[in-house]
Amino acid sequence: MSLDSVNAATAQEAGPCPAVNATTNGDSLSSWEEPKGLYHQNASTKNSPKPENAVTIAVSSRVLFRTEKEDIVFREKGVEEYLNYQVEHEMEPFAPGPAFPFIKALEAVNTRLRDLYPDSEELFDIVLVTYNHAHVGVRLINTINYHNLFIERFCMTGGSSPIGYLKAFHTNLYLSADSEKVREALAEGIAAATMFTPDKLTEVSETQLRVAFDGDAVLFSDESERIYKAHGLDKFFEHEKEHENKLLDHGPLKGFLEALGKLQKKFYAKGHRLDCPIRTYLVTARSAASSGIRALKTLRAWGLETDEALFLAGAPKGPMLEKIRPHIYFDDQMFHVKGAAEMGTIAAHVPYGIAQKYPHKKDMGKAK
Repeated sequence: MSLDSVNAATAQEAGPCPAVNATTNGDSLSSWEEPKGLYHQNASTKNSPKPENAVTIAVSSRVLFRTEKEDIVFREKGVEEYLNYQVEHEMEPFAPGPAFPFIKALEAVNTRLRDLYPDSEELFDIVLVTYNHAHVGVRLINTINYHNLFIERFCMTGGSSPIGYLKAFHTNLYLSADSEKVREALAEGIAAATMFTPDKLTEVSETQLRVAFDGDAVLFSDESERIYKAHGLDKFFEHEKEHENKLLDHGPLKGFLEALGKLQKKFYAKGHRLDCPIRTYLVTARSAASSGIRALKTLRAWGLETDEALFLAGAPKGPMLEKIRPHIYFDDQMFHVKGAAEMGTIAAHVPYGIAQKYPHKKDMGKAK
């Protein structure tokens, strides 16, 4: 995945999302009648949980579905022709986008939760967020029906910022192709990340949700990263040794890991620790012996855990992520997002912390 193609996905979300070295052409699917009937049969037995009880995932239509063809219409012919095109093609569902496997995995977890806790509203709740005009809503609904998704909450802003709505929905995570809106969400205390389409797609589990996190500036603050950027690797190791019993401050996605942990414990309470349909990973370039202990002590003090922790001591993350096959991986450095995507991992950029001001250096040796 070239840097140019990565940056292309961060264009303003007033129109659809451009392709990012995609493995498919982004064409819409041709028919939706048969899956739609199946959707209505399944959806009739479900109710959406109240936002204050649920783990709310807000996802942009541009990362949930593939809209490259529509983007060309928008950019070349303008908004009116774009709206006309959407109405004319509203019976043609969009193809899945990079967030699609993640959303399907959330729904698989919900199925298990409903089996174990039929009356509980502690579930994942999906909100579809789009800058599109309401005219496009019919095509989006048709697409959701086609793919047998259970998404009842829509937020179609007609070009306005969705951030205020995200707060009203008690959003636990916001995924978008628009990096500026992601930054706005982070500034408001909402966990958020910019998603990209990888060069190749790795097959992921349909029965177990797998979420991988970087450490510094994602789960934790960028305190330690600032030491490294300002003073180098030796000072970083010295700082971590001196402060190994001092907790790191929280990062922007700490709350999302916490929400996942609460749902995991519902499965543990029913004897399903070993076959829990949620699995979490810490994938960090920290070294285990010299700087890993502080990260682990911090998670333990927070009452949080990841099922697996990989301390790579500066080694590339892509090969490890290829083995994990997460539905999504969060990192604050585009260098690691790019490396993960090149190996087929759906990677999301968290534009937070000191690393946004200083580009990654290949010979950094440490990192986070």
